[in-house]
Amino acid sequence: MEKSRAPFIEVKNLKVHYTSEGRVIHAVNDVSFSLNKGETLGLVGETGAGKTTIAKSVLRILPQPPAEVEGGEIFLEGKDLLKLSEDEMRKIRGRKIAMIFQDPMTALNPVMRVGKQIAEGIALHEKISAKEAEEKAKKMLEMVGIPASRYRDYPHQFSGGMKQRVVIAMALSCSPDLLLADEPTTALDVTIQAQVLDIIKNLQKEFETSMIMITHDLGIVAEVCDNVAVIYAGEVVEYGSREEIFDNPLHPYTIGLFGSLPDINSDVERLSPIAGMPPDAANLPAGCAFSPRCPYADEKCKSAPVGLERMEGTHCCRCIHSRSADKIKAKAAEKVC
Repeated sequence: MEKSRAPFIEVKNLKVHYTSEGRVIHAVNDVSFSLNKGETLGLVGETGAGKTTIAKSVLRILPQPPAEVEGGEIFLEGKDLLKLSEDEMRKIRGRKIAMIFQDPMTALNPVMRVGKQIAEGIALHEKISAKEAEEKAKKMLEMVGIPASRYRDYPHQFSGGMKQRVVIAMALSCSPDLLLADEPTTALDVTIQAQVLDIIKNLQKEFETSMIMITHDLGIVAEVCDNVAVIYAGEVVEYGSREEIFDNPLHPYTIGLFGSLPDINSDVERLSPIAGMPPDAANLPAGCAFSPRCPYADEKCKSAPVGLERMEGTHCCRCIHSRSADKIKAKAAEKVC
């Protein structure tokens, strides 16, 4: 997955586990990907796949304990973030890397005015007066469609969609080089969702920001992402450009995700959901993590780990049957016809 030029951010062999009641939960297992300046990478997968843990590892805000980075490297412009001191990371958070959290109510201080929360980050990273920080915070509110007159309002005075816009304004207030967006539209209705995505794309273009978009919505991936990493049980099971993944999905899990989507152009009575549940991260299968749910798994799949194999271009897949993906797609189509 390496590119001809040095990537802006590169994650190499990241491993993270949590310890809970004596059990070791393997949340992220040897994950690698890279991202160039100005590009957007989509991390796609079911709840519990490890997507948010990957993002929090980049920002180094995992709770320790119970979380522990077991191994790997995270390079931002050639500098390994995992080797920096906490003081050095404080200078990076907000300024170089910012995060839009999934739930705006947990990201906002309920007893602090929203404008002050935005201005606080600006004042921390930029050598400007309190008045200048306030003026910039008001401009950020207006950029996300909130009147500057609401600077002194509290979070409870905003709707869910407006709270999310405030969180976006906070994340982008210092023009970060990398934006981590953790399902920023999950709790919003479709109209507000479209508006928020437009705001993110416009501000990303204005500030030339790279972005990692965490989502389970393939529609959002199609709209905003350049590259896609499909995550399952803490592993990248398929990686490639948006076109490679959407035009030619190879892993049975990715094919299953697309099979679960309604298609207005197809005359089918029911969708084809993926059977079963994700594995227990404290007791992962010996072989392919998806094998217990995969209708095409054989003994070889279940006996030994499967590596990520480059197929064509930037397209990589973690499946020994990926070369015969056309047969898998044909069988999947038969289920819904």
